[in-house]
Amino acid sequence: MSIILAAVAFALVGDLLRNTELDPNVGRIDRATQQLAKQDAEIQDLRAELNSFKRRVTDLEGKVKELAEAPRPEPVPPSSAVSPPPGEPVSPQSFSIDQFGGIAPPEETENMTEPMQLAKKRFNERVIRPTPAVLREVLGEPRSVYSTSCQPVTNPKLLRTLESRDIGHFRLTMIRPALDSLGQIMERLRKEEPDIYAAIGTAGALCARYVRGSTKSVSSHAWGAAVDLTLKKNLDRMGDDNTQFGLVVLAEFFNDAGWYWGAGYSREDSMHFEVGEALLRKWAAEGKL
Repeated sequence: MSIILAAVAFALVGDLLRNTELDPNVGRIDRATQQLAKQDAEIQDLRAELNSFKRRVTDLEGKVKELAEAPRPEPVPPSSAVSPPPGEPVSPQSFSIDQFGGIAPPEETENMTEPMQLAKKRFNERVIRPTPAVLREVLGEPRSVYSTSCQPVTNPKLLRTLESRDIGHFRLTMIRPALDSLGQIMERLRKEEPDIYAAIGTAGALCARYVRGSTKSVSSHAWGAAVDLTLKKNLDRMGDDNTQFGLVVLAEFFNDAGWYWGAGYSREDSMHFEVGEALLRKWAAEGKL
């Protein structure tokens, strides 16, 4: 009996297998099942990507909110700002007029001689900032007595070299060859970076005074060999280790022309540009000073 039952079961299984092979619908079902499984896996992948994008959007919304709530820099007054009373220090947010009718710059602070790493690596390559000793050697002493307020230049030799001139959208007083060089830089900028050129203003140039916090260090502005620049009338915050993008572009133009960028100071001063030592000595050798 067991042998007979086994034979019958074997026959039934064989018949089922033959029917499966002959029925084309069975293969279609299998293929459809595989396709559904594949599509389900793809849907799961898309859901994972969507969740990832949602997290990124949430992060970006948080950053935008932080930026919107961050304090904005104070706008800088236009160059027609009223001069402070005699003897009163020049505020970083107000400018005085120099003895020639140009704009005098705001205060600098002491400890601004060593280059910071960021500016040292990318900018001011082969451009050396002239020390006050070098400026005295080439141009003489601007005046005999200083304070932390802007005062007139009295040295006759330096006075003969100074000139007030319109450069772009503003008027500056500097040594004559510096104005020539600055004019060339601005003309190149006008052609290659017109948007930045249109945004440039000045925070001043000539100003015979000490660097704030010092009774020995005379500012390079005292020789009319440096200029402070603004973008859209905004003064870049000194010493915050951040720089307006347009000033970075300007730095490349000034470095190419032999000027030193103030972001290289230990206390970053990105709005400040001054004539490099090699350029100054070249002008002296050519009799321009």
